[in-house]
Amino acid sequence: MLTTALSGFGFGSSLIVAIGAQNAYVMRQGLRREHVGVVVAICALSDVILISLGTAGVGAVIAAHSVVLATVTVLGSAVLLWYAVAALRRALHPEAMVADGAGEPARLVPVALAALAFTWLNPHVYLDTLVLLGSIASTYPAPWVFALGAMAASILWFSALGFGARVLRPLFARPVAWRVFDLCVAAVMVSVAAGLLLSLRTLS
Repeated sequence: MLTTALSGFGFGSSLIVAIGAQNAYVMRQGLRREHVGVVVAICALSDVILISLGTAGVGAVIAAHSVVLATVTVLGSAVLLWYAVAALRRALHPEAMVADGAGEPARLVPVALAALAFTWLNPHVYLDTLVLLGSIASTYPAPWVFALGAMAASILWFSALGFGARVLRPLFARPVAWRVFDLCVAAVMVSVAAGLLLSLRTLS
């Protein structure tokens, strides 16, 4: 049982730790200390739900409906491009980027909606978590133990990324650091959006 759980933890970590739009957003909120608990909870709970659905066999149903994945792909790409533009605008106005959250703080609802969008409008989440992870979990004698290991990896990763980002706060006390960070965020968002749009060929 322990070996199965550790296998799920390792596999889940390999899927989650990769640099992407969701991780960049969680880190940014952690650096600014804006609704970090809510963002971490949304991302971790969403993964728990998706892993549960994948282990229950829902992934096979999703994979059979390419129209659903194509729709999510287009919507997700639009959200990523919109956030990329927002990051570029912040990079062009470094005086508005202060690590301690000086000025008007972000409101809870937009922050929560963005976290939901980065999670649920990303078709890779469905392919990786529902289809791939669910399929691998089914090969184990105790698939739900494997799933629990993957869930633990998700919860640990997002908690460390969100609440651990404060370690880098001294670096981000300078506006130029925020400028570089937001430029990197914009580049990640655009590259992921482009990859999603290119993946439409395989979904059609």
